[in-house]
Amino acid sequence: MKPRLTLLTLGVDDLERAVAFYRDGLGWPTEGIVGTEFENGAVAFFDLQPGLKLALWPRSSLAADTGLAQSPRATTDLALAHNVASREEVDEVLALATKAGAALVKPAHDTFYGGYAGYFHDTEGHLWEVAWNPQLLPPDAAQ
Repeated sequence: MKPRLTLLTLGVDDLERAVAFYRDGLGWPTEGIVGTEFENGAVAFFDLQPGLKLALWPRSSLAADTGLAQSPRATTDLALAHNVASREEVDEVLALATKAGAALVKPAHDTFYGGYAGYFHDTEGHLWEVAWNPQLLPPDAAQ
């Protein structure tokens, strides 16, 4: 199987609040909530990078679609990483996220691998790492 990740879906309890966090707080572009005319269809999509989108979908809709019981959140089951081009950008992104309503989990700090990183929970409790890793710079970082 060739690995091909094209959509990352986060289950949310409050779709409007989650959209506001990513759209208004972080400035990520979206067409907003679509699919409201369908049962369990309300969803919002965000373009992350070429070929990859983020979807915010109610947890109840995700449970209904999969046939699984809706389970309690587990904030250490998954961490999303936002890699940036500099140490300063780590601090800037963490400040932007907390201003938008995120909870700072761990302030930015020097890492064991020679980088600099910190963590926040979005308004729905999803764990995000903001990292500058000199070995894994984003493709658009100035060399």
